[in-house]
Amino acid sequence: MKLAIVSDAWAPQVNGVVRTLTTTAERLTARGHAVETVTPDQFRTIPCPTYPEIRLALGARGKVAGRLGRFAPDAVHIATEGPLGWAARRWCLGTGMPFTTSFHTRFPDYLAVRTRLPADLFWPLLRRFHGPASATFAATASLREELKGRGLPNTHIWARGVDLALFSPDNPPLPELAGLAGPIQLYVGRIAPEKNIEAFLASGAPGNKVVVGDGPARAELARRFPETLFLGPLHGSRLASAYASADVFVFPSRTDTFGLVMIEALASGVPVAAYPVPGPLDIIGPGGCGTTGGMARIGALSHDLDAAIRAALTVDRAACIAEGRRYDWERCTDQFVAGLSLRGTRRAA
Repeated sequence: MKLAIVSDAWAPQVNGVVRTLTTTAERLTARGHAVETVTPDQFRTIPCPTYPEIRLALGARGKVAGRLGRFAPDAVHIATEGPLGWAARRWCLGTGMPFTTSFHTRFPDYLAVRTRLPADLFWPLLRRFHGPASATFAATASLREELKGRGLPNTHIWARGVDLALFSPDNPPLPELAGLAGPIQLYVGRIAPEKNIEAFLASGAPGNKVVVGDGPARAELARRFPETLFLGPLHGSRLASAYASADVFVFPSRTDTFGLVMIEALASGVPVAAYPVPGPLDIIGPGGCGTTGGMARIGALSHDLDAAIRAALTVDRAACIAEGRRYDWERCTDQFVAGLSLRGTRRAA
């Protein structure tokens, strides 16, 4: 199969969307598929307002059409709603090429945080973008139902996995955390208003707080919470060591569609504390025992984040490891292929 993946999110960005797409492309290539990626690094770009890590491609329409036309894909997957995504959508509609999309980011909620306008104002544009797709991929069942309720009934589950060769409780401690008094409370991710990190930093659970990542809110939060250790972005083995060094992983976001960092923490043997909202509910479960049939607690969810952190600190780390190992990238890649629409057919086999 010749597959084109179009995404406005790509390296050197560091986030769950990029890790998901690059891992999927690698797995598909390993299976013998020809994968063509159309990404911002191939274009002249400008920084996205309020989100400068994202580079917006200029002159995308003609160049994307040319790339896709020359490649002549059997299937097209459009991962993001940026300039490249819109250009690929236009080419597919103009040529009669079926395509699929994926819903990675709650842009209406993010824009609502930044503009203080209702999120509902931004949903019509999302419906317009995803509406013609043969299927919109969603990471969880709850997100799938939400999209249906928002007027996007053609959905397909595409779950997420963990690099189990990297994320493990056996990783050595991160040197920067070696002398830090516990319990160590860890956050990993973008440092931005929509991530609600302030709720974590203001919580009163005992221990030391550590933040890994970068973003526009970092300087202000570091000024307001000087007792918190901000390590900046970490990658590879150093990121894995940061997880393994923690006693609890805190996920304060109320707007994420999934939260890949949560399953990376679990695979590292670290329980998760979060709010009972989509994303955490789909991973940690309402009772804290996960959603894949486990009987032991792997974390805690509460509208009182302080209480969730305290409860998560009592969890058996062995249960977390077992739950994290259930998230397999090969199965996720199978789901991705099964949802694709090939030219002349409805779904890939």
